[in-house]
Order: sequence, then C-alpha cells, then structure tokens
Amino acid sequence: MSFSRRTKNELSRLVVNKPCCQLAELSALVRFGGIIQLSSGRRLALNIVTENAAVARRVFTMLKKVLGIPVEIAVRKKTRLRKNNSYLVRIPPQADVGEVLSKLKILGEENSLDLKLKTDFLKNKCCRRAFLRGAFLGCGSLSDPGKANHLELVVEDSDNAEQLKELINSFGLQAKTVKRKNKWIVYLKDGEEIVIFLNLIKAYSALLNYENIRIVKDVRNNVNRIVNCETANLTKMVNAAVRQIEVINWIKDHVGLDYLPPNLKELAEIRLQYPEKSLKELGEMLDRPIGKSGVNHRMRRIEEIAEELKGRKK
Repeated sequence: MSFSRRTKNELSRLVVNKPCCQLAELSALVRFGGIIQLSSGRRLALNIVTENAAVARRVFTMLKKVLGIPVEIAVRKKTRLRKNNSYLVRIPPQADVGEVLSKLKILGEENSLDLKLKTDFLKNKCCRRAFLRGAFLGCGSLSDPGKANHLELVVEDSDNAEQLKELINSFGLQAKTVKRKNKWIVYLKDGEEIVIFLNLIKAYSALLNYENIRIVKDVRNNVNRIVNCETANLTKMVNAAVRQIEVINWIKDHVGLDYLPPNLKELAEIRLQYPEKSLKELGEMLDRPIGKSGVNHRMRRIEEIAEELKGRKK
C-alpha cells in the first residue's frame, strides 16, 4: 500500500464533530473530486469517483449525515492497467441536489456553477484545516518520503489552483502551482512543509511515519556523504603516496638518495619504509618532527629535484 493511500485511510477514519468543519471538508471533497451532471428535466446529479474504499465510505457517510439526502454507492472493476476497483458515490438526479451544492458553496445564484472558491465559510482556522483535508482526500497525493518529498493537489482550473495555494500559504507554507497538461498542480516539495501540512489536516500517524522515514533517509545520506568523502581522501592520499614513491625510487636508481639534502633524504627514506603513512604521520616520525604542510613542502621539493634531473638527462 502506498504512503498516500495509507494517509487517506487514516484521514477517512478521523472523527469530525463540528458541523462547520464537516461542511468545509465535504465542500472540498465535492469541489475537487466530484462531477456534476445535468440530466433530462434539468435535474442535477452528483458523482464522486475514487479508487480508495475508505474515502468512498467517508464521502457516503458525510453526505448522508451532514446533508441528509439519498446517496448511492457502486463498485466498478477496471479492466485495464491495474485492474483495481473504483468506487462511485452518487446523488441521483433530484431537486435537492442544487440545494446541496449551494450549501457546499459550489453553486451560485439560480443554480449557476461557481468555479471561484467562496471563502466566507472558511473564516475559522478549524474550517480551513478541514477544507484542506477534504481537498487532499479529493485530489491529493503524497510521494513515499523514502523516495522523494512531494505532495500535490490536482485541480481542474487555474483560479481554484491559485485560491487553494493561497489557502495553504495562509498557514505560513510556500506552496507553488504549475500547469501539467490540462490540469493545474498545487504542490509542496520541502519535507518540513509537508510535515506541517500533514499536521494541519490532522494526519498525525502519517506525520510520525513521514518524519521517521525522513530521519532514516537523512542519516543514511549523511553516512554516505561521510564515506564518500573519506574514500575520496583515502584515494587522494594513496595516489599521492604512489607518485611520491615512484619519484623517490627514480632518484634512488639514477643518482642515489645521497644526492638529496639531508632533510629531504631522511624524509625520502621514511616514505619508502612506510608507504601507507599519511603526511602528518611521516612528519611525526622525523628526527625533528614537522607538520603536514612542512612534509608536503619537502615532498614537492623532492619532485622538483627529480624533474630537474630528468631534464638534464634528455
């Protein structure tokens, strides 16, 4: 089961007692997940289709509990792609549908479809949180935090997308919008902001699981960075040691190490004897210990002498 589905299942079990919050959540569910149909006799019908059984049960229960009208539910088996079930929650054509949609702030005067989101019923903070919860249940998805930090809400038109973005950002978040094909996407990509959003819609178990996965992911990434850094440093040190030994052996074979000044000869002999040691360790092994930079300076001088000797032999 995906992380997004588990989150919606948790939200679908949430008990909401305040009528204003019930109406706000249901309004968002219908606005962002419903389809309005006009049947013969100019009667309206409302269809809400979802692949999540828990969401379907919540919509069915809330429509009956909050609005008290007849509601139908049907299960359909898909024959293509994943072949999973889809659930249709339907208010059949009847005179009451227009009144229902008006209560949900979806129809305006004279049953005209009002695409612009009415925020007059979202003055209370609890209602705004409930509305966002309904929006997520109706058109939202959440990526597995082990793979990516991405939460998005898919909206049909730009006006609703902008208003939904503003509603999210009223809680101090930084949601953004982007057009994808013929739809608008309101999204969050920052892990901390996704955690705040989950808290706003009261997905507390999902929030804790999300944080746990993020922490494990961050620790793993930090460990990988440290290992990569250590590996790179070790590789660099080994390559430098191999080059230094090659240079010292060339001098030894062609002119002898006695050709070098005493301080450079001492360092060259120690390097040949201890090829695995770091520059710092080599400096500590000298009769008169010096630091890493001092050892590095002497090694460069040895390499310069080797280059001078090679130039004379050409």
